Amino acid sequence: MAINERVLRLIETSGAKFQVLPHAEAFTAQEVAQSVHVTGRVMAKVVVVRDEGGAYAMLVVPASCHLDLAAFARQAGLRGATLATETELQRLFPDCELGAMPPLGRLYDLPTYVDRAFGSASSVYFQAGNHHEVVRMDTADFLRLAQGRTGDFCAAAPAGDV
Repeated sequence: MAINERVLRLIETSGAKFQVLPHAEAFTAQEVAQSVHVTGRVMAKVVVVRDEGGAYAMLVVPASCHLDLAAFARQAGLRGATLATETELQRLFPDCELGAMPPLGRLYDLPTYVDRAFGSASSVYFQAGNHHEVVRMDTADFLRLAQGRTGDFCAAAPAGDV
């Protein structure tokens, strides 16, 4: 599977400059960051949560981040937030390989929350539907396309971030 068609259309119609970078197959966001030789602080990791009412939301955090789900729930005003299951992810993102969802919730009618940590990076890297390519784009373009609310959702990053 190549870069997701929805993602490609959105990026191309937005006028954002981007690169698609191939890499060895990798499954975690940190492994993907390592495979393209970037720090986990600039690799976007997508986390999908469901609240007690059954509504879903997408969080976009650096690969090096350990999500503070309680902090996210407080900031977003959600009750009973839990991580979406693999079955739910397959249903929500039918045109993506499991775990390679693009950090653009608007393409899937999901409210998106982007960790404030990306604001200090010049570029953001993210998976766009598969486990063997990433997209690189300027952070300003990414934030414009993501149309997400920002907040602080990470617990302290571990020492030795790659």
